[in-house]
Amino acid sequence: MTVAEESFTNWKHREEIAEAMIPIIGKLHRERDITVLLHSRSLVNKSVVSILKTHRFARQIDGEELSVTQTLPFLRALTTLDLGPSQIDIGMLAATYQADDRGLSEEEFTAEAVAGATGDNKIECRAPRDVVLYGFGRIGRLLARLLIEKTGSGNGLRLRAIVVRRGAGQDLVKRASLLRRDSVHGQFQGTITVDEANNKIIANGNEIRVIYSDDPTSVDYTAYGIKDAILIDNTGRWRDREGLSKHLRPGIDKVVLTAPGKGDVPNVVHGVNHDAISSDERILSCASCTTNAIVPPLKAMADEYGVLRGHVETVHSFTNDQNLLDNYHQSDRRGRSAPLNMVITETGAASAVAKALPDLDARITGSSIRVPVPDVSIAILSLRLARETNREEVLDYLRNVSLSSPLKRQIDFISAPDAVSSDFIGSRHASIVDAGATKVDGDNAILYLWYDNEFGYSCQVIRVVQHVSGVEYPTYPAPAV
Repeated sequence: MTVAEESFTNWKHREEIAEAMIPIIGKLHRERDITVLLHSRSLVNKSVVSILKTHRFARQIDGEELSVTQTLPFLRALTTLDLGPSQIDIGMLAATYQADDRGLSEEEFTAEAVAGATGDNKIECRAPRDVVLYGFGRIGRLLARLLIEKTGSGNGLRLRAIVVRRGAGQDLVKRASLLRRDSVHGQFQGTITVDEANNKIIANGNEIRVIYSDDPTSVDYTAYGIKDAILIDNTGRWRDREGLSKHLRPGIDKVVLTAPGKGDVPNVVHGVNHDAISSDERILSCASCTTNAIVPPLKAMADEYGVLRGHVETVHSFTNDQNLLDNYHQSDRRGRSAPLNMVITETGAASAVAKALPDLDARITGSSIRVPVPDVSIAILSLRLARETNREEVLDYLRNVSLSSPLKRQIDFISAPDAVSSDFIGSRHASIVDAGATKVDGDNAILYLWYDNEFGYSCQVIRVVQHVSGVEYPTYPAPAV
């Protein structure tokens, strides 16, 4: 057999194994609310090639490609256990098993590693929690996609309604079409039908009521069978407690804002301060996409090296807040054509750091430039550290943070020398450390942090909603602290 033939035979063998993994992953998700991960990346509803690519991605982090032949035994071992709702990272299982020298079998090691989710320790499936989207723009539609994707067994978050202002002519059909096809994020993964007679969009079997209203105080959600719901305001129209309180109508239990909150509204960055949310807090903010991008790596650096001061320069894709062509805008520069110009503008991300990291004494300043790309931004985080270090140490540390720390769902790591912004469209992480661009000189460090300011941020919002709804299940093996 030639080298080429051997390589192709090996590929077909791995395809066969990945095909065998798909029904196991799907059954665990549908029947037991178990999400199978590989280094924090979900394998649920993934194709054969996607599963193989995700295994190969481990090479970017760990230096070696992870094979499906290594992870399949752990996946099969999960089916033999009395597992409750949880997230199981088979990449971490394989990695920690290799480092274990006790001579345990894969089945014995798996049972021990996930013991917190089995038998008497397991969590019972939660009752489904209703979710309402107030607004249906760029973030609203991505949140809808994620909520539909995560329906699972039906015991998690359930998108029940969307509230919008009525548009002229075939409003429902046009909104469904925008959900079905997106110029940046591609086609919706599934089927969408429209029930105009009942003002409903049916997406992958989920009936979503479209409620038309210009005033949040006019809606009684219980009239639509909605109760104890989480309402996600993605309009940004109201940002203080008084304004957001208008959403606390019959049927609504909590309000989550997808923009920086003002006044005493808590700004929450999942992975950093979500555990500090009081159970009786009814109004909270998920801060901004840029705040979510810089705060997790800032916390990681502060924990290890200490941070004395910092500056963040955000090179941000243009948004719908800007004009397509030059026209009047209440902001001085945002009125100039977004696809034709780089536009200097303000960012509140630096000041929002204090809300998410109240124990950080360092002063963080910030500024922003909008550039002519439709999605994916980069934050350049320049830090003065409390001790000297070097580039290799910082990169090794951040690589490990992305792989095995409590921030691994927020921070990703890439060492590809030719990476550009479009490579990160669809990233589910809050930020991605670009190893090749990182600069360290003594007590000065400059981190280049890519982030999908639409999809990555939407994933952070969903994590917050899962947490406050009680349907954010623990991950095993537990991340290193």
